[in-house]
This record gives sequence, structure tokens and C-alpha cells, in this order.
Amino acid sequence: MGELQLKDTHGKRSSSMSFALRWKHENVRLIILSAMISIAMTFMFLVLLYGTADKHVSVVLNGRETIVSTKQWVLQRLLDEQAITVGTYDKVSMPLSGGIKDGDRVVIDQAVPLIVKADGKAKTLYTTERTVQAAIDQANISVRSQDKVVPTLTDRLSPNMVITITRIDKKYSETAYPVPFSIVKKEDPKLELGKQKLVQNGKQGTVVKRYESVFADGVLVSQTLVEKLNQDAAVDKIVTVGTKKPDVMMLSANSSGTWTKRGITFSASKILKNVTLTAYSAGVASTGKGVNHPEYGITASGARVKEGRTIAVDPRVIPIGWWVYIEGIGFRRAEDTGSAIKGKKIDVYYNSESYADRFGLKRGYTVYVLGPKKPESL
Repeated sequence: MGELQLKDTHGKRSSSMSFALRWKHENVRLIILSAMISIAMTFMFLVLLYGTADKHVSVVLNGRETIVSTKQWVLQRLLDEQAITVGTYDKVSMPLSGGIKDGDRVVIDQAVPLIVKADGKAKTLYTTERTVQAAIDQANISVRSQDKVVPTLTDRLSPNMVITITRIDKKYSETAYPVPFSIVKKEDPKLELGKQKLVQNGKQGTVVKRYESVFADGVLVSQTLVEKLNQDAAVDKIVTVGTKKPDVMMLSANSSGTWTKRGITFSASKILKNVTLTAYSAGVASTGKGVNHPEYGITASGARVKEGRTIAVDPRVIPIGWWVYIEGIGFRRAEDTGSAIKGKKIDVYYNSESYADRFGLKRGYTVYVLGPKKPESL
């Protein structure tokens, strides 16, 4: 009596430990699965917590920076939220599908459409560059220093801008031109008044002119003389002009020498032999004055020209205002002068310019110088 039975107690402890081991072994998969679910739920909770938190992101759009507050965690969603569209040719500093976090900075350069005209072609270009120079470089178009670009290379780009490149080329050419010789007249006191003598023949010279021609896209736009070269100098023509006064027959107005011409009898103060005749009119070819000129038809004496009366003379030979009789021509009055009328030379006035041209040069005429009084029968 009073004794404890220890044998049965040892058997019960061994059986309990075996059960626990068997349970763990049989439910290990369940334990692992439970742990994985717990970790996943924790991760989702953290993601949900992070995703719903406000983030401050710097968005730089075409150089203009804005700080935006968002709960989005993908860049594309943020851009959609801000109504920012990214085109095919636009540049973005990070992938559109990439995640964003607080403090991120996103740079977006939107491409603008341009038209570049060069070498006879027009090319549409989409670029994110900012200057004309950069856009041309992107288009792989070479521009030489002499070419003209509109707008200028430093101008900033704007949408739908048209950039025109004009090819400028310069070419040089030389052309030879004749240089007329000058006529130099020298007085010769031994030569009869009004006569001329050739001393030296004139010779044309040559001048070479160098031109710069400017072409814009193959079209000539300007030509400039850049240099003048004298290859051959002109040789002057030298002519001597007689100044010896002509011999004239002097007659006294009271002498018995009288002449009757065309039914009119007159006496002469002097007679000129071998007189040369030419003809002129009042027009530009003879006088350099047109019909609208205020002195058109007015002679050196102040009288108006009249066919059948007016002649031009050398006043040193025939005084202005005197009447003369010209063999074969008739009575005329000295009313005009001329730079080419020297010595025994008379220019006869005609209304018709064409007739004056056909008159030519007539030599060997005898002229009776009558005096200032008009013949009575005229």
C-alpha cells in the first residue's frame, strides 16, 4: 500500500511527442503556404500604402518646369492625369511604363513640325531641337558660309516654321571693250582758215572689265564690276586746224562793180571764193534742242530760223545780220553761228532734217557779201 506506479507515466510522454512530430511533418506544406500568404499580404499592404500616398514630381515640359502632386505610381498615368500627350517624335527622360516616386524629375521635349526647303526640295521634319541651326544639322543638310538661310541660324524654332536655304554661288568673267580714241585739234597759222590736216591717225584702245556674277539657286541675281584693266592704251588722232585768214576780194560799195542775180542788181563789199556749204535744221540732230526746248528754232542773233533766209556763218568772216548772195543758192541772211562753222564755211538752214542730212558737204562756191541792208527786191 502507498507505492506509486511510475512505469505507466513514461509510456504516455513518449506517445505525446511522437504525435507532435507527426503533425508537423504532415502539415509542413500548409505552414509554408501560410507564411507565403502572410508575406504577400504584407507586401500588398505596403504597395497600397505607398501607392495611395501623395508624391511630388517635377515635370519639365519644353523647358518649363512644374511641380505636380499625384498619387499615381506609373509615369504614363501621371501624364494622362496632367493631360500631357507624348507623340512619336517626342523625347522623355524615362520610360512611360516606369514607376515614379516622390522627388522624381521628368523632362519632356515635344517635337515641332518644320518644313525645310533646300536644293529644289521641301522636307517635313519633326524635331525637339530649339534653333534653326540644330534643326538643319538634324536634317543632315550642309550649309556653306555663302549660302543664305531664312530665318537665321540662331533663331528659335516655332511650330510649322518654314526654313529656306538658298544656295549662293559667285562666278567671275572678263569682257574686253574697245576704248575710242580722242581727237586732238591744234591750230596751224600756216594752214588756210577752215582747213584741217591729219597729223597722226587715232587708234582704239582696249579695256578688260572683270565682273562678279551672283547666282541664287542657279538664277542670276546681280552682276558687279569688280576690276578694270587697261590692256592697250588708245592713241589720239591729231589734226591741225588752219588759222590763216583767207584771201578775199575787197570791193568798194561805191565802185562800178555790180552784179545782177535773179533779176536783182547789187554791189558787194567782198567776194569769198571756194566757200564750203553744209546744211542744218532746228532739230536735235543739228542743234541738240527738241521742239519742247524754250530756245528751239532761235538763232544766235535772236531771230527765229526761216528756210530761204537763215544761214550760219563765222562772224569773223561774215558779220551777223549781213546779207549775202550764194551762187546756186540765192540770197541769204547771216543770223546764226555754229561751233563747226569756221572760216569760209556756211551752214544753210532747211526745215527738213532729212534734206539737211542729204545735203552733205559742197565745196567751191562763190559768195557775195552784200551788207546789212536787205536787197530791195527781196
